[in-house]
Order: sequence, then C-alpha cells, then structure tokens
Amino acid sequence: MGMGNMLYFPAIEIESIETQLINWRNQYPLMGILVMLPEAEKQMAPTLQALCNRQRIPLCGAIFPQLIFAAEFHCSGVCLLRFDRMPYMALHDNVPHDTPGAVDTAENIAAGLVEHLDDDTPATLFLLLDAMLPNISTLLDEIYLRLANRVNYAGVNAGSETFQPMLCLFDNQKVVGNGVLALLLKPHQGAILEHGYQINQQLLPATSTDGNRIIQIDWRPAFEVYQELVQTQYGVEINRDNFYQYAVHFPFGILRANHSVLVRIPVMLDDDNALFCVGEVPPNAMLTLLEAPQVDSQVTLQTLQQGLAELRGDPAGSELLLFYCAGRRLHLGEQAALDELGAFSRATQTSAMAGALALGEIGGSTLWGYPLFHNGTLLTAEWGRCP
Repeated sequence: MGMGNMLYFPAIEIESIETQLINWRNQYPLMGILVMLPEAEKQMAPTLQALCNRQRIPLCGAIFPQLIFAAEFHCSGVCLLRFDRMPYMALHDNVPHDTPGAVDTAENIAAGLVEHLDDDTPATLFLLLDAMLPNISTLLDEIYLRLANRVNYAGVNAGSETFQPMLCLFDNQKVVGNGVLALLLKPHQGAILEHGYQINQQLLPATSTDGNRIIQIDWRPAFEVYQELVQTQYGVEINRDNFYQYAVHFPFGILRANHSVLVRIPVMLDDDNALFCVGEVPPNAMLTLLEAPQVDSQVTLQTLQQGLAELRGDPAGSELLLFYCAGRRLHLGEQAALDELGAFSRATQTSAMAGALALGEIGGSTLWGYPLFHNGTLLTAEWGRCP
C-alpha cells in the first residue's frame, strides 16, 4: 500500500480508495492527486474520475504499460500520489502533428503557465504526453523558446507498449489521447535522468528524416543500412518478420555536439524501408548503433543518486518518483530491470518509490538546461518534499 504521499492499491476497490481520499482531504483541504494506471486497468479511469468528482478532489492522471511501486513492476491496481495543494495543471488534447501545430500548442502551454511564474520560487514543468505524438522534440523546442530557464523541465510519455493509439491522459472531465498534460510543480528542483549507453565509433548521417521517421541513412534506405550495421557489428540478421523482436535490442544513438548521446529506439518499419523511432530524429543527425549489453547500470545508478543529492541533499527517507523506459526493460530483460529498481531503492534509501514504465522521457541537459527527449533512461525526482 505505501505511506505518506504515495499509495499503491493492488486492486481498485473504490470504497477503500474513497476512504483514503477522505482521510487525506481532512488533513489537506486543498489537496489534489496524480493517478497512474497500468494499461490493463485503463477502463477504470472514468470510475476514478467519478469518485474524485463526488469528493470534489481535483485530479490528473496517465495510463502507462505498467506501474512501479516498492521496486517492483505491477500490471494491475492504481498508484495515487497526493499533492498537499493541487498545482497548476492543464490538459491539452487534439495536438496537431506538424510544426505549426507544435508552435500553437507550445504557445498555449506557455500562456497558461506565465501567471504562475511571478516569483523566484524554483519550479518544474512536468509534462505527461501521449507517446503517439511524433513531434515531441519540436514541441519542447517551442516551449523552451517561450519559457527558457524559468522552469526545470521533466516528463514522460504515457500510452500502450504496443504503440497503438490509446486514450491515456485524463483530468476530472476528460480522458484523451494525442495530448499533453502540463503540471507546474512549485517549489521543485527538477529531475535527473540517465541511460548509461556507450557510443560505437562508427557514425553515419541521417540524410533524410521526417519527424520520428528515418527515411535514409548515408543516402540509402534506412532499413537496409540498419540491417547491415546490425549484421556487421553484432552478427544478427534482422528482417521484416523479426524486426520488432530484435530492433529494440539495437537502438540508435544520436551524437550531440557536447558528446552526449540521445537514444532512439526503432519501433516500426514502413513499406518504403523507413524506420519509425520513439522521438524525432533531426535531419543530418549523426547516428551510431548501440547495443543493450553496453548499458552500465552501476554508472547509471550512481549518476542518478549523485544528481538527487546535488538537487536537494541526501535523498534518504524521501519519497521518489521513478520512471523506467519500457524499451530499456526489453533490452535488459525483466530480471535485470528489477535488479536496477532494487539497487536504486537501496542506494537512495528512499521511504517510498512510485512511478511507471515510460515510453520516452524528458529531462534537461543540465540543471535549468534545455529540455531533451530521451529513450532508454531512468528518470527520478523527489516527491515527498514537495508541498
């Protein structure tokens, strides 16, 4: 079940949940909740909306492939995370997939936030997005143009691990797909994320791209080049029949000017031999092939722990959000992923840990830095010390 601000109900028993919400509200009259549901419980979103409306409790929520609680993955139940005072929240649906649409959406998100950024209180813009949006990096660019470093940036993608359209974001009134849920957490120092992949020395340009679609690599059909790279470097033959089985184990890395690497996981293949990735790939990006066994979990966990300590001091005893990339779990296998969760929990000595399997993660390149869209990471932030 959990304690404090974070609770996990293994089964969605409305009477038990309602009793807990009433107890919370008696202590925190201005409270709100963040609800996280696993995909297998998606039909319960309207029931939880009705419950919160009956009790006049504001809520926001998202549906993920699975939940995380107490260093384990869960495919049933519900996580409830309490805000002592409901923060500013806005649910934007019907987000257009083109660049002008991203500009308009960013303008709407920023316009709603500005009046809540009228002091020096540190704030984090936490975004929950539908993983089916193909223009998330563009959207982040446009938001940053309007808000710059007035906020920290963090967030994750919700939705189905099958990458089929699904209504996955909700507030008190709506359950939507193709949307963005924006939360302004104040005071809040931001989030830390890390993937631990190491780059391969061979780099090739993405000579033709369209959003999250890689059409050509080095002036040749993207899938043909991808097949050759995997065969040459790792001795694995990928074809159309086994693409989904193997591609998740051989993601691309985008090498940035500061030598950091953004992971992009291929998830679909079209009839023109173009590859669809989770997250946009800029034109002429320099690509390298990454292999899952090169993930260095020890370095990853040390980076996360050190980052939390730099943000707010020793995280021991605090309540932590933790999101774990679904693709990373596929790479490493479920047991290795569970081992990472357990090692992270022990290293941080957290009092409670809640989150979900994510379909893409958002974090700044540095504290107060530019927001970047990632795959393959763990993302963590403090929850229990927030108001």
